[in-house]
Amino acid sequence: MLDISSRVRVHVETLPAAQNDMGVCDAFEQYAPVGKPDTMNAPHPAKVAGIDSTVPPSAHTVAPDSPASGASAASGVTSVTPGAPAGTPDPSATADPADPDTTGTTTGPGALLQDRLAGWVSDLTTLHELTERLARTGTLADALQELLRAGAALVGARRGLVVLEPADGLGPRSTLGLGLAAADLGQLETVPRGSLPYGNLLDAPAAPPGAVAEVVRADLLAEDGLDPRHREVAARLGYAASYALPLSTTAAGRLGAAVWLYDEPAEPSERMRHLAGLYTRYATEHLARLLEVERTRACLRTVAEELLPSRLPRVSGVRLAARHRTGPRGGGDWYDALPLPDAALGLAVGSVTGSGPSAVAAMGRLRASLRAYAVMEGEDPVAVLSDLELLLRLTEPARSATALFAYCEPAVGRLTLAGAGHCPPLLVGERRTEFVETSVSAPLGMLACWEAPSVEVQAEAGETVLLYTDGLLQRTGDPVDRAFARLHSAAAGAPRAARRDPGALADHVLRTVLPDGLDSADSEEDVVLLAARFE
Repeated sequence: MLDISSRVRVHVETLPAAQNDMGVCDAFEQYAPVGKPDTMNAPHPAKVAGIDSTVPPSAHTVAPDSPASGASAASGVTSVTPGAPAGTPDPSATADPADPDTTGTTTGPGALLQDRLAGWVSDLTTLHELTERLARTGTLADALQELLRAGAALVGARRGLVVLEPADGLGPRSTLGLGLAAADLGQLETVPRGSLPYGNLLDAPAAPPGAVAEVVRADLLAEDGLDPRHREVAARLGYAASYALPLSTTAAGRLGAAVWLYDEPAEPSERMRHLAGLYTRYATEHLARLLEVERTRACLRTVAEELLPSRLPRVSGVRLAARHRTGPRGGGDWYDALPLPDAALGLAVGSVTGSGPSAVAAMGRLRASLRAYAVMEGEDPVAVLSDLELLLRLTEPARSATALFAYCEPAVGRLTLAGAGHCPPLLVGERRTEFVETSVSAPLGMLACWEAPSVEVQAEAGETVLLYTDGLLQRTGDPVDRAFARLHSAAAGAPRAARRDPGALADHVLRTVLPDGLDSADSEEDVVLLAARFE
């Protein structure tokens, strides 16, 4: 709070102009009480907390000619009793204004400066809270939703939408709504782009850095040249005014536009528009960073998917289905299904240690090498994994991997498989659901020479073999034994209809083992699930 001397006189008529031309600290210097200590008269920076003197007056600001000035405002001087509430007249206010001994303090400069400062502090606090909430968002979709909610609160709107359309054409392109359903957004897309509030912002040349190219349409239905389709959609959705801001940065260019809709003809005040502009500029920088992260993740997912089979082969006597979930950083989990001579089929799943581009590249090299070894000696899974282990140890000595390879003979329903530190397959049928007992062995690259015995499994018609990576177990967050029990229970409880289709069975297992979005792309671990159903 300001300590205003009881012997200060300020002419009220000069205060508004001075406040408009000066920052708050300059105003403190201009209207400092006579005899005030040096701490009050010391030089101050031209801005307070980054707010310059052009900030519109706060809604809390008392007008200079308000009734709180008292009758003495007519004489150009107003005063209050020290310590009394603002607007309380002082008995000495009736004294001669020219008398230098008149006691009392003025409501004009003290109340106005205090109220304006309080308004600025309130605005700064609001912006700080909103930007903190935005900074805690970790995905592009969450950040866009937070931008809509915060902007609606700042401009006094109830609904809105944000259009993400990067000017560089690299995507992603999307439209999100606040208080608007997907059908509502679809209706807006039927309106000619040039008539929409954000159409000109997205199609017009980019404004210079720092410029605010806002679009205010205070009464849409009253506009003479409004497109008939836009008038129809606006009446159907129940909005009558809009306020739009561009989303652009100097470095990234234009990213899109945000629009807030009013139910009645209205427009935000100058103060609301100023705060919304400050918040939007900060939000756009945050969106630009998340956009780069999203694009990087998309590239990693694309590379990982391209390194995996684009489609599964069709082999008589067996039906195949695969499900793959890639983590945000890109991992080394992979699968393969390869037709082999004599109507045989090679099935493989594996995982390379690490994450990111290097793990994805190592996974691609390992999978390509396994395909070559499977063609040459696929009927002996132990020899295939031994060759793969030797290659890994010679070419990438700092990396290890797990793998499981099965030589499948669909005509007789027999599988010969070997595993290197990998999870055992799960056999699912009408009369049994059990894990296949494989030999315990170390991952590839862990020993000087890897070798483990193979195991034969006889599958009956209608039974499905599930091959999976350890990411399926790790995403559950449970200990290993509980995760295995959870997987077994999910497969055993699959409906009869799902058991007839390997894809439906794989989907059921994922939904049951990984509920609450644990199978989404934002989860850390990769997941691979390969299902082979014998006919």
